[in-house]
This record gives sequence, C-alpha cells and structure tokens, in this order.
Amino acid sequence: MEIRKLNSSNADAYIEIRLEALQTNPEAFASSYEEEKHYSLEKVQNRLEDDYSCTIGAFENETLAGVVSIVREQRPKIKHRANIYAMYVTPEKRGSGIARKLMIDALEMVKQMNRIEQVYLSVVATNEPAKKLYKAFGFKTYGVDRRALKVNDIYYDEELMVLAL
Repeated sequence: MEIRKLNSSNADAYIEIRLEALQTNPEAFASSYEEEKHYSLEKVQNRLEDDYSCTIGAFENETLAGVVSIVREQRPKIKHRANIYAMYVTPEKRGSGIARKLMIDALEMVKQMNRIEQVYLSVVATNEPAKKLYKAFGFKTYGVDRRALKVNDIYYDEELMVLAL
C-alpha cells in the first residue's frame, strides 16, 4: 500500500471514490451524492491543488482504497486550527489498517503546517469504529451536535472531537 497526497492527476480516481462514499455512507458526510455527482473534473482538480487543503489517498495496486482531507483555517482568529474531513475507506478494505495509516499521515502533515495547535473533526455518533480510531490518536469529544445531519428523514448526531498538538 502507498499513501500519498493527491493532485489534479488523481481527480478521476478521487471522484470515483468520493461518489462511492456518498452513496455507501450518506450519513457520514454533509455533502450528498446528488450534489457532488454534478461537480466538474476541473472543480475537483482545483480542489486537489488548493493551497489551504490537501487530500491524502491510500493506493493498493494503483487503486484508490481510502482518502482523508485536511483543511487549514484561514481567518486570523482561528489560523491555529486545522480540520480533518471526508475520511473514507472502501468497504472491502475496512479493517485492514488503511484508516489508521491515513490518520498517521494526515496528522504528520498537520504537524508540518506552520502554527497549527489543534485539529478538529466530527464523526457520526453511532460510528463506533471511527470513534475508536480517533480516540486512539488522542482526539477527545468536546460536544455533540444533535440532529446534525438529516438523511432520508432520519437524523444523525455528530460527535465533535479535537486533538491538541
């Protein structure tokens, strides 16, 4: 397995795994398949080349099996913060350690960013495997956003987590 930062040349593979994620686990993301299926290749390429965010991918035999995104805050009062978004591992690769390896590399990238002191993420409150993973890295729950997402008339709470570096 190879873990590396994605760039515009990976846009097609990223679109494929992202749309799979939004269909497979719609409760885990604020975006929906219906929104993102219309994103142009150029939009995704630009997102993958953005200066304030990056997406890391786990490749097995050149097939993208997992992703995670890091976004650095830009406003002056919160520039000491970064956010982890859109963690996803394909169902057939879950339990193989890919998510752990993605988190290791994501946190290493955050530590290399200038002046980042805290890392934030949110996770669906019922997603015990993900919460266990994040807690293993030292993330602590600081709140619960009740009924944060509504998917097919079902509400999902999100746990808000932070890691102090």
